Amino acid sequence: QVQLVESGGGLVQAGDSLRVSCAATGGSFLEYLMAWFRQAPGKEREFVAAVSRGGGSTDYADSVKGRFTISRDNAKNTVYLQMNSLKPEDTAVYYCAADRTRTLVTARKDGGYSNWGQGTQVTVSS
Repeated sequence: QVQLVESGGGLVQAGDSLRVSCAATGGSFLEYLMAWFRQAPGKEREFVAAVSRGGGSTDYADSVKGRFTISRDNAKNTVYLQMNSLKPEDTAVYYCAADRTRTLVTARKDGGYSNWGQGTQVTVSS
């Protein structure tokens, strides 16, 4: 099982960019589909983006498509989420998730992911 640690969150203004990272240790990173979810105060956790094991395929929630980019560096055991044109509604705790059995077809369902990070806060002021 991998352990996941997110970093890179912070306070930014609307329109700014921010990149959050998720470093994986303790497992074979290449075996895992990687995804980002987020949870805003008073709301349920929602899917943001996912990337295939090789990094060649991605999926995005409609709310972030065209603004966010997920990528992974398998040599560094790290997955990234580049967030551009940030909006106040992007404010949330961002969580990294990993699973060995999922594919992009099933990546959007948050239930059952085998590994989660502790989350990193992203706050976008208007």
